[in-house]
Amino acid sequence: MKRKFWTLAPWFLIFAVAMFTMAFITLRYNETLCYIELLAATVATIITLAFSIWFRRYIRAMVKSTANRISGFNADFLDKYKYPVVVVGSEGDIFWCNARFRKILGSRSPEGDSINAYLGGKNVFDIADSEGVDVAIDGREFTVYALWAGEGVICHFIENTYYKSMLREYHSSLPCVALITFDNADDFITSSEEYYSTVAISVEANLQRWSNDYNAMYKKISNNRYMIIFRDADIDKMISQRFPILKDIRSIGTARHIATISVGLARGCKTVRESELAARKALEMSLGRGGDQVAIIKDGAYEFFGGTAAATEKVSKVRMRVIANAISRAVADSDKVYIMGHRFSDLDCIGAAVGMQCVMEKSLKKYCKVVVNEETSMAKQLIDYTREKLDGEIFVTPSDALRGATAKTLLIIVDTHIESSLESSELYSKCKRIVVIDHHRKAVDYIGNALVFCHEPSASSASEMCCEIISYLDDQPLGYIQADALLSGIMLDTKNFVLKTGVRTFEAAAYLRRKGANTLTVKEMFSGSIDTYREKVDIVVRSEVYRGCAISSSDKLTDDIRLAAAQAADEMLTLQGIVASFVIFGDSKKLNISARSYGRLNVQLIMEKLGGGGHQTMAATQLYDTPVEAAYEKLKLAIDDVLDYNEE
Repeated sequence: MKRKFWTLAPWFLIFAVAMFTMAFITLRYNETLCYIELLAATVATIITLAFSIWFRRYIRAMVKSTANRISGFNADFLDKYKYPVVVVGSEGDIFWCNARFRKILGSRSPEGDSINAYLGGKNVFDIADSEGVDVAIDGREFTVYALWAGEGVICHFIENTYYKSMLREYHSSLPCVALITFDNADDFITSSEEYYSTVAISVEANLQRWSNDYNAMYKKISNNRYMIIFRDADIDKMISQRFPILKDIRSIGTARHIATISVGLARGCKTVRESELAARKALEMSLGRGGDQVAIIKDGAYEFFGGTAAATEKVSKVRMRVIANAISRAVADSDKVYIMGHRFSDLDCIGAAVGMQCVMEKSLKKYCKVVVNEETSMAKQLIDYTREKLDGEIFVTPSDALRGATAKTLLIIVDTHIESSLESSELYSKCKRIVVIDHHRKAVDYIGNALVFCHEPSASSASEMCCEIISYLDDQPLGYIQADALLSGIMLDTKNFVLKTGVRTFEAAAYLRRKGANTLTVKEMFSGSIDTYREKVDIVVRSEVYRGCAISSSDKLTDDIRLAAAQAADEMLTLQGIVASFVIFGDSKKLNISARSYGRLNVQLIMEKLGGGGHQTMAATQLYDTPVEAAYEKLKLAIDDVLDYNEE
């Protein structure tokens, strides 16, 4: 029924009575007008009777059709159902319901209403003969099953308020294990054992207070490692507050060192054992992203909070020695070695690969090549320099490497740990033996099938990590050419030893200097063309400042635009009052955003909100089918979200 005709019947009846009354009054004064009024009243009465008869027949037909579909019952029995039943017309309108449904609604009469209003906005014909839909009416919960009945639909409302409340209570009481580690305890131990004890006691006191606030179970597992078991219902409150425990811990310390913790928290597990195993994975992810954050894992998906403090440099090199031995064994079991980095390779990527190639080929006596797409590389000067100085060719295209790869080929991936950013995903898929060496903060979609996963977010660059690995292998073949390549990678990622420069960074630079690295030669690798310089200046001039962040864009699609954008982002950081810089370039089909900072603002968190990632001081993302204006707005919203959290 396209209209609720029966709702008009009372108005026609009232109109007819009024017209009859007026006709009798008018008869004394104007006989013609009296007849007109009598005619109108008669027509209104006929219309009312016709509507009533038609509607009663419609109801009888639908109820009879419904009863015929339900074997063993008749139409009179529908009203005696022990649960609410509604019969719906062909247009989704309610024209009959039993007493149970009326009781739910109280004094309201539902005839003429759309059934969709009682189904949470869902269309009744979409859910007909389905597995049912959950709805709530006046605080009571039902599962509605809709069945076709002739031209209409009959809806059965099965109440399950009690069972659903029990299910919610069950899920809210599930154990959620949180594993916590004191990230930079070594920094305080190095400063003073006595001062470390004071700080450790303060950290424990804050963690105990955190557990007491939620009546959770607290346990110290070992030195600087703790476990708290919460109820799942309490986690939502923590998320809404964005885990203030992180800031409470950061308030402990001095101007030189501040305490930070990493938390791995598991949700959705049925047992404490399952939750503890999942919490370990979450804690590993939190540490891999630099610490000072909470990583929540639920059904394999991660959610992160915090991550504003810089990763603490690890003083011990024992781990690198163990990794070097593991890589040596993996190479010995392989027939050949390929070294590959990320797409649009830079000096750090190529520099680390060149250094590792020398050792693989000359020290470990394995066929080894560096896989690179020279057309898209941003390190062409380093590639040309290496090719000119070395006797043999060490570079190979991805297609040639793919043809030469075998089941025993070892693929060493440097300066990335994400499959989607590799120079050649096909080569990665073909090679079953993988080694990863990277310093970027850990992403959720990291390469998980590596024989050796060397990941150090506190390192300045992949080149620095490769220097340490090479030093534990036979580094005799390492010459000044490879030393120049490795040093160029360190200088690129540290912005000439300004960012993320620790003791181990200078030790690596000194090691390379002893191997013959020349800083003047390395400096020449950073020189660009006059066209690139013009594009860089144009981007800087067009920049605008938003909450201390310099944002600019370029609509040029030249070969050097990626390099110019990166250089412009670095240049904008030198402007007064700028804590981070962002450059948007590309077209509406694919926009790139290059982000830089000096560490006061974590640009990785901002880029992650736009689907990208990277490092605390250097990150990027790509947006597809997005106009530049929309990209500006998305970027500003991401900046607001991160800055507002830091200011809370």
